[in-house]
Amino acid sequence: MRAREASGLEGRVWAALAEVPDPEIPAVSVVDLGIVGSVEAAPERIRVELLPTFVGCPAIDVIRRSVAERLAGMAGRVEVEPTFAEPWTSDRITPAGRRKLRESGFAPPGPRPVDDRPLFATIAVRPPLAGEQPAAGVSCPFCGSLDTALENPFGPTLCRAIFWCNACRQPFEQFKAV
Repeated sequence: MRAREASGLEGRVWAALAEVPDPEIPAVSVVDLGIVGSVEAAPERIRVELLPTFVGCPAIDVIRRSVAERLAGMAGRVEVEPTFAEPWTSDRITPAGRRKLRESGFAPPGPRPVDDRPLFATIAVRPPLAGEQPAAGVSCPFCGSLDTALENPFGPTLCRAIFWCNACRQPFEQFKAV
């Protein structure tokens, strides 16, 4: 349930979570990125489940502490736990989150593949498979050009890849479609 759909304490919890920035991209909140899996809110206890973008996400402990600090005092006890029971997907990034990523110099992920290709074959610009047409470039967040090239499928974190824009000559990162 999102903040706009919740009321009372749960609505206040969602609103507070929308103020918790991602530690790597502070312009985007944990709600914008869709990593808040669920919220249970009662005066005696608030429980928040976080959906890490990848196993071993280096930011998850910082996010967990930030969420707990932001919610402190809203209930008798605050529990914040990562879970893999429901996997995070890039489809969870909100439209506002995608806009904020672009404004921060990151290309939002493209559509998630529906076939069984491995994760690292799902980057928006990849060599075409036999019989496939080449994919269109990733839109540069700086100038909007599609004349971009994959520089490295391994960005600074597992959830991002590095691209180069041939039009404005800027490097940028794209979130991978997962």
